[in-house]
Amino acid sequence: MKAHRKKTLGIILFIAAGLSVAIGLSLYALSSNIDLFYTPTQIAAGEVAPGQRIRIGGMVKEGSILHSEEQLQVNFVATDYANDVDVQYNGILPDLFREGQGIVAEGSVTPEGQFVASRVLARHDENYMSVEVKAAMDAAERERVMGQAPAQGQGSYQ
Repeated sequence: MKAHRKKTLGIILFIAAGLSVAIGLSLYALSSNIDLFYTPTQIAAGEVAPGQRIRIGGMVKEGSILHSEEQLQVNFVATDYANDVDVQYNGILPDLFREGQGIVAEGSVTPEGQFVASRVLARHDENYMSVEVKAAMDAAERERVMGQAPAQGQGSYQ
């Protein structure tokens, strides 16, 4: 092999190795900051490993909010109307947080199936719902409707 070809090959290999290292480090840094979105149905189905950092979205179930007397701890239930997930949060809730409200919570699932939130986000006005929560709610509603048998007096004509 001629000297100039060896030099060119060495430069190309050096650049390829440098790019590989840079891409690998970037992906490693990004992987620790990615929060995947799950619905209460997916959590109930066991699709999430305990301790994995995720986001869940749904509605705050009516009558499920329990405030601690001595701490800032709040327990509530997030639902997609198909399944429910118990959520524990220790901190100050957003002003718009209330029953029947759409929320997104960041945190992790315990081995017992409870979601421990590190941050709770509430929608900012009456018309807003995150795209993920809206899609999950629509899918749960379709499954609920498709799974129901026709009520008496409904169905095909005879």
